[in-house]
Amino acid sequence: MTNPVREVLTGAGALLQGFSLILRRPKLFVLGAIPPLVTSVLFVVALVLLITNAADLVAWMTPFADNWDEVWRTTLRVAFGIALVAGLVLVMVVGFTGITLALGFPLYDKIAEDVEEELGHAPPAVEEPVVSSVLRAIRQSLALILVSALVGIVLFAAGFIPVVGQTVIPVLSALFGGWILCVELVGAAFDRRGLRRLSDRRAHMAHYRLRSLGFSVPAYLLLAIPFVAVLVFPAATAGGTVLARQLLGVPAGSPAPSTGNR
Repeated sequence: MTNPVREVLTGAGALLQGFSLILRRPKLFVLGAIPPLVTSVLFVVALVLLITNAADLVAWMTPFADNWDEVWRTTLRVAFGIALVAGLVLVMVVGFTGITLALGFPLYDKIAEDVEEELGHAPPAVEEPVVSSVLRAIRQSLALILVSALVGIVLFAAGFIPVVGQTVIPVLSALFGGWILCVELVGAAFDRRGLRRLSDRRAHMAHYRLRSLGFSVPAYLLLAIPFVAVLVFPAATAGGTVLARQLLGVPAGSPAPSTGNR
C-alpha cells in the first residue's frame, strides 16, 4: 500500500531537486528568470490596481448592502474583497505560468532537456515546428485559465460560507491551483515523448495524485508571491521534469522510453 506521507514528500523532493539542478546551471537559471520577471512586473501592476481599487469595486458589486448597518456592511464587503482577490490570484498564478512558459519556451525546453540528460538518456526529440509548439502551448494554457476562472467563481461564492469559507476554501484553492500548475509544469517532458494532450498529463498525474500535489502545491504558493516567482520558476520547471519522469516511470540513468507521436 502506498504511504501517503512518503508520496507527498517525494513530490516536494522533486521541487527541491529542481532547485539543485538549476542552481548548478547559473547561466540557464539567470536566463530562465527573465521571462517570469517580465510577467511578474505585468501581473504585479494588475494586482496593485486591483487592490487599490478593491473597495470601490466591491462596493459596486454589492449595492444591496448600501443601507445595511455599518458593521454588517463592512463585514460583508471585507469578506467579499478577500474572496475576490483570492479567486483572481488563483487565475493569475495559472495565467502567469502559461504566459511565462510561452514567452520563454526555448529556454524552458533547454532546461528540461538538460535535466533529462543528467538524470538519464533524454528521449529523442519529437519533430515539431517551434511556432506550432508555442501555439499549442498557448491554446492549452488558455484552456487551463478558462477552467481556473470557472472554478474560481465557484470558490469565490463558497468563500461566503461561514467558517468553511475561511478555512476549507483556501485549502481547496491551493490544491486546485497546484493541480492545474502541475499540468503545465510537467508538459515539456510529456511533449518530448509525443504525449502532447492535456489528458495524457492528467491521466498520469491521477496515478500519483499525492506526489503531484506534494510537488505542485508548494510551487503554487511560492509562485503566488510577487517576484519570488522569478527565482522559483526556473527551479519549478526543472522540478516538473523530474516529477514527469517519475510519473512516466523513467528510471534514472537509463534511456527514457519513447511512446511515439500521438
